Amino acid sequence: MYEILLVVYLVVALALVGMVLIQQGKGADMGSSFGAGASATVFGSSGAGNFMTKTTTILATIFFVLSIVLGNLTAGQIKSGDQWDDLSQEETVVPVSVDAPKAETKEETHVPN
Repeated sequence: MYEILLVVYLVVALALVGMVLIQQGKGADMGSSFGAGASATVFGSSGAGNFMTKTTTILATIFFVLSIVLGNLTAGQIKSGDQWDDLSQEETVVPVSVDAPKAETKEETHVPN
């Protein structure tokens, strides 16, 4: 269930970003009144504002609700530790020999003359 909600959350987030980027700014109407060519929109001159505003509101509401639900689901989980959580080491005792290794001596060989 968590993975499904996470995928839906991602799709809603991308759709919300897309809807915000598609919308016109507040100053775009002034440019269209002077003949800037922005009046030829897909939804007509006034229909886009109402549809896009409602869609953005619905997507934002779904986004916030999913954020709260996913936050509550992850808050109840216990995080499993990894190898870096406990950095203490066990003491290992290495036996030390008292006798040092004897140095090998080279025997000189005598060659007869």
